[in-house]
Amino acid sequence: MTTHPQGIRIRHRGALPQVHPSAYVAPTATLVGDVRIGPRARVMYGAVLAAEGAFVEVGEATVVCENAVLRASAVAAEQPVTLADHVFVGPHATLLGCTVQRCAYLATSASVLQEARVGAGTVVAVSALVHARTVLPDEFFVPPHCLAVGDPVRIFAPGDPAVPQAIAELGFAGVAFGIDAAPTDRLARYERIAEVRVREFGAHLDDLRER
Repeated sequence: MTTHPQGIRIRHRGALPQVHPSAYVAPTATLVGDVRIGPRARVMYGAVLAAEGAFVEVGEATVVCENAVLRASAVAAEQPVTLADHVFVGPHATLLGCTVQRCAYLATSASVLQEARVGAGTVVAVSALVHARTVLPDEFFVPPHCLAVGDPVRIFAPGDPAVPQAIAELGFAGVAFGIDAAPTDRLARYERIAEVRVREFGAHLDDLRER
């Protein structure tokens, strides 16, 4: 019986990724920390699944395509990434601390941010963004290049002048980074955001690659 490599596995914060024997993780995919890959899941080339204090869970027969990034966090709160069964995550998609229900389809370059919830059978089309704390109902459709915000969700087309206010109402810096700097104080805000990430990612200094 021929065995195949199960990606690059990194022990992080004391946790080692776990891969079901029936799953496939490409040799150049990287799993970091408390990552759980379910039965018959497929994680393709260049994907990065990183558990930064919280866990990443990939359900049965779920597909994570090339160069997608899934990152859990515990900076502002416990923010795991959980993908239910039969989810499709397209190439170059980004999922941060969010929940995706069964049979959802996230197309190429789609993004889903912290504490958002994507309902079962929902489609997030090419290059669309689901912002933090947004809730998408089951079988919802987010059009290509559009922004989904809030609960109940509102959809904004690119260039809509109402977008800045809609995002400001989310309190994104608090959700994602645990800070409350005013959006207008950009230098101070982004300096603090960088410091948060420096501390969080500093935990990688103790990482160990499993052979």
